[in-house]
Amino acid sequence: MAATIYHWALHPWAIYAVLALSLAIFSFNKGLPLTMRSVFYPLLGERVWGWPGHLIDILAVFATLFGLATSLGLGASQAGAGLNYLFGIPMGTTTQILLVIGITALALISVLAGLDAGVKRLSEINMVLAGLLLLFVVIVGPTLAIFTGFFTNLWSYLQNLPALANPVGREDVNFTSGWTAFYWAWWISWSPFVGMFIARVSRGRTVREFMVSVLLIPSMACVLWMTAFGETAINQLVNEGYNAVADAALPLQLFSMLDALPMSEITSLIAIVLVIVFFVTSSDSGSLVIDAIAAGGKIDSPKPQRVFWCTFEGLVAIALILGGGLTALQAMAVSTGFPFTILLLVACISLIKGLSSEPKSV
Repeated sequence: MAATIYHWALHPWAIYAVLALSLAIFSFNKGLPLTMRSVFYPLLGERVWGWPGHLIDILAVFATLFGLATSLGLGASQAGAGLNYLFGIPMGTTTQILLVIGITALALISVLAGLDAGVKRLSEINMVLAGLLLLFVVIVGPTLAIFTGFFTNLWSYLQNLPALANPVGREDVNFTSGWTAFYWAWWISWSPFVGMFIARVSRGRTVREFMVSVLLIPSMACVLWMTAFGETAINQLVNEGYNAVADAALPLQLFSMLDALPMSEITSLIAIVLVIVFFVTSSDSGSLVIDAIAAGGKIDSPKPQRVFWCTFEGLVAIALILGGGLTALQAMAVSTGFPFTILLLVACISLIKGLSSEPKSV
């Protein structure tokens, strides 16, 4: 659980916070376009409008594109596993590709409907479904273990953080250079997409309000979610002798855990819908962000341009599924996340310069 919190809570949100705060400061306070190149204005000056700025935006587009394609491929894999569990639909490449096509088609409808009519409504549906599923697991699962586990898992995370963050001398090489590296690259590749959305909804907030809202609240929500599902699965194994989750393939583990709880067919169907809607909202909102970056910060670009990015996203996900499945998806996230990591480190210096020039009240 400490490793799970390490991968999913404070650290990814810190990555998003750096970029979101940078975009917000340089767009809303400095009057620059809401795009990646604006973040580097204190370091590059007017050169951000030339080839260095073009290169920065291109890297942001590719990082976001392949990060979203990775997510789309992983989501199709899990949704396909759920359909196999519920309806016996074969778990294969064909099913995953059909799911990607379906998710992309729904995302296209949402993109064409616009931010308020499409993305906003789907996001609200997604939040309601996630809240209902979480509440169900907390109530029918090991409720006491979940509530106590929330605090013990946080404490375990703090205790194990130095060891988790230090790869030197560790024997679990696959963990440090496999999943951990993949997660960091995945979050970094998502940072232009998530950062721009956070920046757009944070106008008028102080930096302190921004940091609390972006770092602490989402992190605690992630800890609660991971604790509810993780403690339930651990309790099933340790106290009930239920081995199905431990023995199941990665995409099937969620459904194996729900299978031991009441109304498993209903909750599994909700989980499948939740996974699909989550990746539909990710695809449509991500397409809008990629489109805005490619258009130099404009948020009212032509709809055919948005359709192109949304479609291309789905095609990349299909290519990665055909090219090697999970291994190809992980490799692509790492490949695009690494160069953008360098940009993020430089962006930290630029952000400090930007904040230093702000009034003290900020």
